[in-house]
Amino acid sequence: MAENISKPLVVAISSRALFDLDESHAVFESQGLEAYAEYQIRRENDILEPGEAFPLVRKLLALNDDDINHQGVEVILVSRNSADSGLRIFNSIEHFGLDIQRAIFTNGESRFSYMKAIGTDLFLSSHAGDVRRNLESGFASAMILPGAQSRPDTGQLRIAFDGDAVLFSDEAEKVYQAEGLEEFSRTEKQQADTPLQDGPFKPLMQALQRIQSAYPIENNPIRTALVTARSAPAHKRVILTLRNWGIRVDEAMFLGGKPKGPFLAAFGADIFFDDQHVHCDSAREHVATGHVPHGVRNP
Repeated sequence: MAENISKPLVVAISSRALFDLDESHAVFESQGLEAYAEYQIRRENDILEPGEAFPLVRKLLALNDDDINHQGVEVILVSRNSADSGLRIFNSIEHFGLDIQRAIFTNGESRFSYMKAIGTDLFLSSHAGDVRRNLESGFASAMILPGAQSRPDTGQLRIAFDGDAVLFSDEAEKVYQAEGLEEFSRTEKQQADTPLQDGPFKPLMQALQRIQSAYPIENNPIRTALVTARSAPAHKRVILTLRNWGIRVDEAMFLGGKPKGPFLAAFGADIFFDDQHVHCDSAREHVATGHVPHGVRNP
C-alpha cells in the first residue's frame, strides 16, 4: 500500500469506544438487534456519556484547531448500528461539539471491508473479531478495555506504545516463548545491530511524528513513549531499530518486567497499546488501554 504523507491521520472508531453504551449493549445481548434498535430510537435525544476513548478523540481533533500547517486528523465513526439507531450517537457527537462528519453504519455487519476505503491509520473498537481481522490485514487496531474512571490529564496528547508485537514484529518474543529469557537476551545482544521488523503500529507512530514535526520539540502538542518489559542488554536493538526507522520517541521506559501501570500514570498517557493481557490489566487501572491481539501471545 503506497504511503500518502499528505493525507490526514485517520482514526476509525466504534460507537462503543467513543461513548458509554454498556446499558444499550446489555439490551442487545439479552433481547436482540430489533429490541436494541427500538431502545436507541426511543432514547435518541438522551445524550450518551463519554466512553473510554472519548478524551483521546477530543485531543486528536483539537490538533486541527492549531494554526499550524500539518496533515491534520480525521475521526470517522464506524458503527454496527443502523442509521436509525445511530441517530442517538450523532446527537451525542453534536452535543459534545466533536468535529466528526463521516460515519459508516453497518447494521450488525463487520466493519472490516471499509478500512481500506477509509484509509485507516488506527481502528479502535470493543469488538475483538473486527480488531483481529484488521490487524491481520495490516491496520493498527486495538480493543478498548474498560478501566479506571479517574485518569491523569496533562493537557498534552500523550500516547504510549509497547514494543514487541506492537511497534515491532513479534520475532524476538517468539524466541523468548520458545527458548526462554537467557536465549532471548543472548539473541538480542547478538543481533543488536539488526533492525527489528515492522509491527502493526509503526505506521501510526510515523503519522504522529509527521504531525509532531510541524511543531518545535520544546512546545509540542503530542508526546510519545515506548514502555516495554525489556531491560539491558535487550534495549540496544530497540534503540537502534528506532534510529534506523528515523522515529523519535520522546520517552522510553525499559522496565524489566515491572508492572507498567504506575509508570503510565506518571507519564500521563491518554492511551497505551500492548499485546499482552497482563500488561493491559496493569495499565487499565490507571490509563485508557487498547489491547492489540497480535503476535505469538495472541494465538
